[in-house]
Amino acid sequence: MTSQALSGALDTFPKLLARNVREFGARPAYREKEYGIWQGWNWTEVAAEIDALAKGLIALGLDRGDHVAVIGRNRPHLYWAMIATQKAGGIPVPLYQDSVAEEMAYVLDHCGARFVVAEDQEQVDKVLEVQSRLPGLQRIIYLDPRGLRKYDHSHLHRYSDVQEMGRAHALDAEMDLRSGALTADDTCVMLYTSGTTGRPKGVVLSHDNIIRTARASAGVDGLNAADSVLAYLPMAWVGDFIFSVGQAYCTGFCVCCPESADTMQADLREIGPTFFFAPPRFFEGLLTNVTIRMEDAARFKQALYRHFMRLARRVGPRILDRKPVSAVDRLHYRLGEALVYGPLKNALGLSRVRVGYTAGEAIGPELFDFFRSLGINLKQLYGQTEASVFITQQADGDVRVDTVGTPTPGVEIRIAENGEVFYRSPGVFREYYKNPESTASTKDAEGWVATGDAGFIEEGTGHLRIIDRAKDVGKLADGRLFAPKYVENKLKFYPNILEAVVFGAGREMCCAFLNIDLTAVGNWAERNNIAYASYQELAAHPRVYEMFQRHVEEVNESLARDEMLSGCQVHRFLILHKQLDADDGELTRTQKVRRRIIEEKYAELIAALYGGASSIYTETEVTYEDGRKGSIKATLEIRDARVVPADTRRAAA
Repeated sequence: MTSQALSGALDTFPKLLARNVREFGARPAYREKEYGIWQGWNWTEVAAEIDALAKGLIALGLDRGDHVAVIGRNRPHLYWAMIATQKAGGIPVPLYQDSVAEEMAYVLDHCGARFVVAEDQEQVDKVLEVQSRLPGLQRIIYLDPRGLRKYDHSHLHRYSDVQEMGRAHALDAEMDLRSGALTADDTCVMLYTSGTTGRPKGVVLSHDNIIRTARASAGVDGLNAADSVLAYLPMAWVGDFIFSVGQAYCTGFCVCCPESADTMQADLREIGPTFFFAPPRFFEGLLTNVTIRMEDAARFKQALYRHFMRLARRVGPRILDRKPVSAVDRLHYRLGEALVYGPLKNALGLSRVRVGYTAGEAIGPELFDFFRSLGINLKQLYGQTEASVFITQQADGDVRVDTVGTPTPGVEIRIAENGEVFYRSPGVFREYYKNPESTASTKDAEGWVATGDAGFIEEGTGHLRIIDRAKDVGKLADGRLFAPKYVENKLKFYPNILEAVVFGAGREMCCAFLNIDLTAVGNWAERNNIAYASYQELAAHPRVYEMFQRHVEEVNESLARDEMLSGCQVHRFLILHKQLDADDGELTRTQKVRRRIIEEKYAELIAALYGGASSIYTETEVTYEDGRKGSIKATLEIRDARVVPADTRRAAA
């Protein structure tokens, strides 16, 4: 069957589900760990669960075109709720489970959700808190009944009861009618952007957008029904939707859901997925834990680890890319696999990973090379919600740390005169919901989408290199280029630095806020007999400042060798007394820095950095997990960092 014929026959997710039942009926489709036990469902069982819920939604009054919000952690039943909504003629709208009630209220009101499918009491309570402001909301369906027995159930329904209602009603014909009426151009899902610069926007993606992108991207890596993925990233994030729904339904592979965020690492080891995605921060955390464990290991183990890791860094990536390696080195590497690499991959849960991806932020060269040297096929991709994720990806044998790869099949890329990256593809979103102005400013009449990122395409290789967010790229007061994200990523390559925010646009020099990584710095403090009672106390410790000053100055030396970005060296910095947090509005739910809000919230700290002060007293409002507000008071030290002068730069060059 040709790809065009396949596209015509299987152009919606209900059709793909039916195909999977026919071709992969007895194969595992979903696994979930609950109460310490892995449970599984094959494609035939999944289809029965979805049909029961779809008919139950129709019985409760769901109309065609209605939006259904889905809120909770990664669970098979919530994935099924999205496909059931489609089969009932509705449109699923997943929300971030860690959103506070106010954030949920905006999305629920904006999309006009009539139904909510919530995981548990916590999510139900957040919806009920704002229900009075949502006149269109009519039904709340909950999965976990614990704590909800005494609630008013006039408009509150248990998930399993809705399924029983669907099984009891003769609604097969109506469900089939609605499902059969779906076309490739109909809305598949609506996903809200992270809102780094304002209110989140509802990105409308069609079945055609998701399915064609999923097929093309899966084809690059040869994904098939024998593969499996661990679904642990937010269901409201487009990446999870393309991996755990798009590619899963297109290829028939198994989606595995961990028991909780706290057990994710252990569950990863148990399930051993063959396909895995994680942001750079996750891989940084793994390497930090490995480093900590090796520092506490016996001397013999340390020596063994260092010996074989030197070999791995030299020949591991070449073996992975099937490049020539001497027979002696191959034999030596196999010994390392038995003694070091294999046990280490097993401890990390990455033993069976055939394809691994990272994206969202730049990943450090040493970090990237570390995992590839172990034989883990880690690659980079570049994408956006508006693209159904994939814009570029890296094919086997063509993997580099300094680029994000070449265009995914079907994607076109061009670079504007100002350096901004534009693309168009089958995955390009239809529109921003109820926002024609933003739609028009992002996507032109020919389908080209502005990414907001600055970059360039390498001659000869066709690889795309991303420099920074186009809106963040500016100039210093003396006209030199200012690219904050580039510098921030260099700073975050150090395991001790969790987050960095660099300032300098229109100013005479660059300054920075830094966050400590409590795990890494706390372990360092323990090994060095440094006592501390709180995050705030550890962040302010003089020896932590000395360590961070070394990191900043090493980054400055690196920047000094880059003629284009040498002006971005950090002259002054401070270590924040609190971790930047999405609940405080400082980060998005996908952990991206909300630069404008930080500049407004910490204006006095920025003024002190540029005013020459050696310290600054501050009081900062914080939001606790239960929603209560509080404040943190601190006197922050401000330090100068050594900057490499121009004549030294020329000598180094």
